[in-house]
Amino acid sequence: MSKEISKLLSHVLRHAPERLGIELDANGWTSVDYLIGKARQQGIALDRPLLENVVATSDKKRFTLSEDGTRIRAAQGHSVAVELGLAPAVPPDGLFHGTARDNLDSILRDGLKPGSRQHVHLSHEEDTAIKVGSRHGKPIVLKVDTGKMHRDGFTFYRADNGVWLTDSVPPSYLGL
Repeated sequence: MSKEISKLLSHVLRHAPERLGIELDANGWTSVDYLIGKARQQGIALDRPLLENVVATSDKKRFTLSEDGTRIRAAQGHSVAVELGLAPAVPPDGLFHGTARDNLDSILRDGLKPGSRQHVHLSHEEDTAIKVGSRHGKPIVLKVDTGKMHRDGFTFYRADNGVWLTDSVPPSYLGL
C-alpha cells in the first residue's frame, strides 16, 4: 500500500494536483489534512500515520513535510510551476546524470535540458544515476563538470532530498 501511495503522491504533488482536486501554493505546498480529505473522498485509504510513513521511508526522500507537520510538498521534480525557495548552492566539482543510451547523441549535441520538468536533475552518486537511467532503457551515466559550470556563472540548487538542480547543462560540460 505504501508504494501505491508514494506513486500517487509523486504524481499529484509534482505533476497533477487536480487529480485529487487539491491546489499547490506558489512554493508547491498543500495542507496535509486537505490532501488526506481529498484522497478519502476518492476512496483512497490515506491517513496521517500512513502519509508520515511514506514520507519517512521514501527511498529517494521525494517528499518534505513542513516543520510543523501541517503541509507537504514534493522535494523536486515538478512539471507544474512552483518556486521551491531554494537558495543557490555551490555544487561539488562533479555530479552525475543518468539517462538512456538512446538519448546520448542528442544530449552530446544539445546538452541536458529539463524537458517537462523545471530543472535538470544531477546526483552525487553514480549508482543513483545508473538507477535513474535504467528507468528509460539501457543506462548511461554522464559526468558533469559542475565545478567549472559554477565558476562560469551557472546557478545550482540542492533540493531537500539532496538532488542537485540547475536550469540546463551545455554539452561542453559533459563527459562519459
